Amino acid sequence: MMCIAKKCGIRFQPPAVILIYENEIKGKSRQRIIDCTRAAEQLKNNPRHKSYLEQVSLKQLEKLFVFLQGYLRGQSLAETMEQIRRETTIDPEEDLNKLDDKELAKRKSIMDELFEKNQMKKDDPNFVYDIEVEFPQNEQLLSCGWDTESADEF
Repeated sequence: MMCIAKKCGIRFQPPAVILIYENEIKGKSRQRIIDCTRAAEQLKNNPRHKSYLEQVSLKQLEKLFVFLQGYLRGQSLAETMEQIRRETTIDPEEDLNKLDDKELAKRKSIMDELFEKNQMKKDDPNFVYDIEVEFPQNEQLLSCGWDTESADEF
């Protein structure tokens, strides 16, 4: 059965993921309630739910589980949202060289996701093929130490 995911959300009591999907053959909109006692990855790969959740990203399911976990710990929705914001944004002042491999992979994944989100594709309505930008010439140019040496010194 081919399904097109339309909306995905959560229910707090009892914890569940709610998926609204459309049956591609019949064209009917349906709702599926999926118990959340399993981890996001197990849920997505579960044969019973796989056809329904294949169009829902694993990142979205993980984020929904964080909401449920926060609720079960007694956190408010605002506290959980702040926690998710801290975990999914990158501090530009952070030294990524000091992170372990797991944390670095997480940061790279966030950067890749942000790049994909902001990337202009040929199919986008605001896509312009050959953009030319004129930079102001009357402002004083800042020089760097690495570009002040002459070629003769090498």
